[in-house]
Amino acid sequence: MAEYQQQNLQYPQQQPQTDNYNNYFQDNHPSTSKVLAVVTLLPVAGTLLGLAGLSLVGTLIGLAFAIPLFLLFSPVLVPAALVIAGSVAGFLTSGAFGITGLSSLSWIVNYLRGTRGSMSQRLDHAKRRAWETAGNIGQRTTDVGQKNRNRSQEGGRTT
Repeated sequence: MAEYQQQNLQYPQQQPQTDNYNNYFQDNHPSTSKVLAVVTLLPVAGTLLGLAGLSLVGTLIGLAFAIPLFLLFSPVLVPAALVIAGSVAGFLTSGAFGITGLSSLSWIVNYLRGTRGSMSQRLDHAKRRAWETAGNIGQRTTDVGQKNRNRSQEGGRTT
């Protein structure tokens, strides 16, 4: 019985495949610039990851101290935050209205001076520009079509 077990346990010896790995690394070694890039970027990446972790820990500690304070002072802080948000919105709105009013006055002054021309002249000018642009695009399309047609005719010939 022991002899039977020994016969079944004998497996063919396999050669380690280190030759394949050695050949692979000898043929495909990284370039010097890649090695230098990895060597220089690893400390930078490690430092940045460490700083990110420190800032996360600092933020969590700050929140741990600030949340109870926010809960205690929320009857005061919430109305104060609403007042500040309303004030900021009011200032931004007044600035936007002021800029709109100044640009409207500037347009009216230039219109009355006649520096921009009458409305009909401006519309005629815009129409002319649109027609010129459409004509240019049409001419370019025709030119490209001609070039493609000429190329296809030249390509079809055998000399």
